Amino acid sequence: MMRQRFSFVKSRRGLTTFMTLGLSILVMTIGSPAQAASYVPVSGAGSTWSQVALDQWRRNVVQYGIKVNYAGTGSSDGRNQFRNGTVDFAVSEIPYGLKDGGVVDSPPSRGYAYMPIVAGGTSFMYNLVIGGKRVTNLRLSGPTLAGIFTGNIKNWNDPKVAADNPSLALPARKIVPVVRSDGSGTTAQFTTWLSSKYSSLWNAYCVKAGRNSPCGVTSNYPVVPGGGFTAQSGSLGVSGYVSQSANVGTITYVEYAYALNTGFPVAKVLNKAGYYTEPTASNVAVGLLGATVNNDSKSSAYLTQQLGGVYNNSDKRTYPLSSYSYMVIPTRQEFGFSSDKGYTLGAFAYYFLCQGQQQADVLGYSALPINLVKAGLEQVKKIPGVDVKSVNIAKCNNPTFSSTGANLLAKNAPYPPACDKQGAAQCTTGTGGQRNTSTAVTKGSGSTGTSSTTGSTTTDTATTSGAVDPAGGTAVQGGGLTGEQSQATALTVPPSTGWGIEQTSVIVAGIFLLGLVIAPPLVARRLRRRGGLTP
Repeated sequence: MMRQRFSFVKSRRGLTTFMTLGLSILVMTIGSPAQAASYVPVSGAGSTWSQVALDQWRRNVVQYGIKVNYAGTGSSDGRNQFRNGTVDFAVSEIPYGLKDGGVVDSPPSRGYAYMPIVAGGTSFMYNLVIGGKRVTNLRLSGPTLAGIFTGNIKNWNDPKVAADNPSLALPARKIVPVVRSDGSGTTAQFTTWLSSKYSSLWNAYCVKAGRNSPCGVTSNYPVVPGGGFTAQSGSLGVSGYVSQSANVGTITYVEYAYALNTGFPVAKVLNKAGYYTEPTASNVAVGLLGATVNNDSKSSAYLTQQLGGVYNNSDKRTYPLSSYSYMVIPTRQEFGFSSDKGYTLGAFAYYFLCQGQQQADVLGYSALPINLVKAGLEQVKKIPGVDVKSVNIAKCNNPTFSSTGANLLAKNAPYPPACDKQGAAQCTTGTGGQRNTSTAVTKGSGSTGTSSTTGSTTTDTATTSGAVDPAGGTAVQGGGLTGEQSQATALTVPPSTGWGIEQTSVIVAGIFLLGLVIAPPLVARRLRRRGGLTP
């Protein structure tokens, strides 16, 4: 009897242990999603050029419990803060190592890598009125822009401005260039173009401003005292200044998104093919087909861009001041950056490299092509603590992706109308934030331009099936999606594919749960047969 009772007690304890273990695994399994969605805040600083996109993405990921703090203090400050360890990441349009005014922007001692985040065009937002009505269809060539921003063209009715705008009776009003007063990636992008295309004008201007020649690329725009320029801080500062009703005659360089947000037009810029274009998403995508990218993954400059091919891209649709922006990400746990922060930053990066790119166009940017997205995802894996599970890039629903690897956004970009050709009576249709407001021509006989949505017009036809990505992008495995299909459902953050611990835990918990139902009756029946239980 004692042996039977002991057997029962031992069996009951075994059953209790079995039940406890099963319940524990079940609780652990149910609790794992909540644990996976536990994020700690991360912070960054830098580019105002990219800030409109970043702010939208930050708002989007709040639904996943991800909190990203970001201060648009300018690219130079962002790089400085990352170098000093006061932020977890930085955003910049230029990499470290730039020699600016004799001072070298030294790389940080902490581990870091560059990652492309979004493409766009540096636009020229202006405030000009003719006969009491706002001008919305201004056109400017490269030499004219260089002349304006080096102080050589001072009035709106200058013959060079008039030659770009044969259908406008331009006023004898002073031109007021508005430049950035802070260290800016937008300034660096603009001066990269100036120093590359119009070096003699640019160097002569820099000498007047007290800089050494050759001037080269700079994040801090030099201003000649008494030269008629105005300097403002940040993209909001320059765009806000130009948009004031009292500041007619002003013009500034700023990211296209700011012109859209303030409801102001931008100048169409003359490209290599002899057409005036604005920085729409498709024109930027076409322009970046001419970019070359550092593909040496062992180089500290991996994924940085060279834009000479963009400036000289002969496609009629090209916007010549197209480029993309970088996020500077940490690759080691130091300066207060932990694996918990890496988990959050990685999830945020996965989000905007895929789903976030769908919003690029409406925000005033252009989505990254597939080669940069794939390379960017590899960079994300270098962040300490990141969830490195693979992402099915064919489901990113990026509007540039296609099954052949060609940039779909560039391939389907409309060609400019005949009225955008150099020398033609210009189009009357508006641009930027004033695209729905036409400007009646006051000279000649302008025509309202309408762009083709099929890749050609009655005067311009071309085959674009041979378009390739900026750095020779590879084909999307499994096919891609068209722009019309890009309105996709939300991406799970962080992404998870394949078989992992969660799936295994579910199966094990299921087995234990089944055991909880079947085991007690079987044990009781066995004990009764042995006489260990009283009926």
